[in-house]
Amino acid sequence: MTGTAITGTGVVLPGIGDPAGLLRGAVAGAGPVRPAELIGKKGLRFKDRATQLGLCAADAALRDAGLLGPHGLRVPGDRVGVVVSSNLGNADTVCRAVETIARETTAALSAMDTPNASSNIIASETAIRFVLRGPNLSVCNGVTSGLDALRWARLTLRSGRADHMLVIGVEPDNEITRRLAGGPVVDGGAAVVVSRTDAAGSTDAVGGAAPRLLLGPVARTAELRDAAARLTAAAPDGGGGLWLCPDPALVPSGAETAGLTDWGECSGALGLLQCAAAVGWADSGRTGPVHALLGGAGTEATATVFRPAVRPVLPDEAPDEAPDEAPAGPLTRHAPHPALPVEEPA
Repeated sequence: MTGTAITGTGVVLPGIGDPAGLLRGAVAGAGPVRPAELIGKKGLRFKDRATQLGLCAADAALRDAGLLGPHGLRVPGDRVGVVVSSNLGNADTVCRAVETIARETTAALSAMDTPNASSNIIASETAIRFVLRGPNLSVCNGVTSGLDALRWARLTLRSGRADHMLVIGVEPDNEITRRLAGGPVVDGGAAVVVSRTDAAGSTDAVGGAAPRLLLGPVARTAELRDAAARLTAAAPDGGGGLWLCPDPALVPSGAETAGLTDWGECSGALGLLQCAAAVGWADSGRTGPVHALLGGAGTEATATVFRPAVRPVLPDEAPDEAPDEAPAGPLTRHAPHPALPVEEPA
């Protein structure tokens, strides 16, 4: 059975460039992300802040997944798509354009700045830069946007329209976004590569990296508490592992938690930061599930479960003979996790 898994991730936050850093929290005194230092100056001129940050996260995720090498994309571009989650991404450009039109008419608009007013600018610029010719779309439906973008990526893969989907969640921090959000905004985000896998957990498409995180069931409900209840009821361990939930009261007793709000309002980037944090959890050797939930008062909720793609081999599963060389570290032998069923609304 073909499923989906995270094969690469990229984190772009002040002082943090790896998934594990999300579980440690903000770095005191860290300066803002400088895109030119991460991916070079070429191609960044006239790009808005959100697009620049998105390109940085995309570059890191594609390289981490083994899809991008020193000479460009290593797989057919028409089998790689893009989904972007950003609720505030180009709000500054749009507001600036409206003010210019009101003050000086459309004749005063900058021909170089106007394209940034497109609601799909981050996704389209990412596709152009990395030559990704698969499905391309943006999601900006509020607090659940990040996990909804991940869900759309998975549906696209399951339909056979792509082998890999690059999913980006990013928000910029500026005067306009602070005014809209009522305070500081994250000014960064994360990206992941979601790839098709077979039942054993290996990638179907040539050029992909090994799965690091399996995508489990999805719950889309009217309220956050209902989504939490569905995940808890479906969990064989009663909801243990790591919970990334905006309402601590909904976290089951005994589960670990982590906050991802140290950087300000994350908005559309939050779901992808949750996904990247789940990768950091798995990379650290933990084997429990990660439950990610998004929703708020008066809004619908989206929740999903991530599971590490490998688990420790149990004593009765161990081979008769040990390997000649066992890798160092606390988790020296692993076996693939069985594929999880995916619950998707029709």
